Amino acid sequence: MRTRPPRAFTRALAAAGLPSGVPSTEPVTEAEVARLPPVAGRYVRAMGVVGRPRTASFRAHVTGRFRRRPDQPWMPLDAWQYNSAVEVARLFRMRLVVGRAVPMWGWDTYRDGRGRMLGKALGLVTVADGSGPEFDIGELTTWLDDAVLIAPGMLLDRRISWDSLGDDSFRVAVTDSGRTVSAEVFLDDDGRPRDVRSRDRWADLPGGPVRALWSTPVEGWTVVDGRPRMTGGAAVWHLPDGEFRYAEMRLVDLALDVAPGAGVS
Repeated sequence: MRTRPPRAFTRALAAAGLPSGVPSTEPVTEAEVARLPPVAGRYVRAMGVVGRPRTASFRAHVTGRFRRRPDQPWMPLDAWQYNSAVEVARLFRMRLVVGRAVPMWGWDTYRDGRGRMLGKALGLVTVADGSGPEFDIGELTTWLDDAVLIAPGMLLDRRISWDSLGDDSFRVAVTDSGRTVSAEVFLDDDGRPRDVRSRDRWADLPGGPVRALWSTPVEGWTVVDGRPRMTGGAAVWHLPDGEFRYAEMRLVDLALDVAPGAGVS
C-alpha cells in the first residue's frame, strides 16, 4: 500500500539540501560479493542485492508504539524517514500522542557528521533537545542499522567494512566524518537478519546518557518486488537491571532511490 508523507516532512527534507545523485548505476556483481567474508556474502545474496544497482536512498513509513521509560505507558507512533547513502544522512520524523490527547513531534537527524534529537509538544514547546558526540555517534549507528535491515544496497561502499564472527553472524562498520561505528548482525536460516546489535549508542536515562548494548530484533520478513522486506521489529536497550523494549514498529511503506525533493507541495 502506497502512503503519502506529510507536508512538514517533505518540506523539511527538501530544505535540507541533500544530494540526489546515485552512487552507481552499475549492478552489483557476484565477483564483488565474493570478496566479502562468506557469511556477509550470504546475507547480501539473500537480500537480493546482486544484479541490482546500489541503493542511493530510501524513504520509509512506519507505525507502532513508543515509550520513554519502562514504567511509562506506550504512546502511538507514526513516523517517516529518509536515509541517504550519497551523503551519509538520516532524517526521521515521528508523531507521538501523549496521554491520548497531546500530539508531540520528534526529529532524529544525522547530517554532516552531526546527530541531533529534537522533540516538541503541540509543535511549539520544546521537550527534548540533544546534541553532541553521543548523538553524533548514536545517530550514525542508527543509519547503519537501517541500512542493514532496510537497504542493504547501501552497504557495498568504500565507507563500509566487514568482518566474520561465525557461520551466522558478522560485524559491519561505517566510517563518516572521522568516526567509525559498528554493529553485529545475526542471520536466520535464510540468510536474512534476525537481530542487529551495537554498543555505539547511549540510552537516555534519568541520571543522564549511558552507553549500553542496543538491539533491533526483527519480527519477520516478506518479499516485495523480488526483494526481502522486513515486516517490522523492535528497539531494545540491554541495561544492567534488565531489558527495556522501548519501541515496536511495523514497516508500512518503502520506496528506494527517491529524490529528496520528491512530493513537495
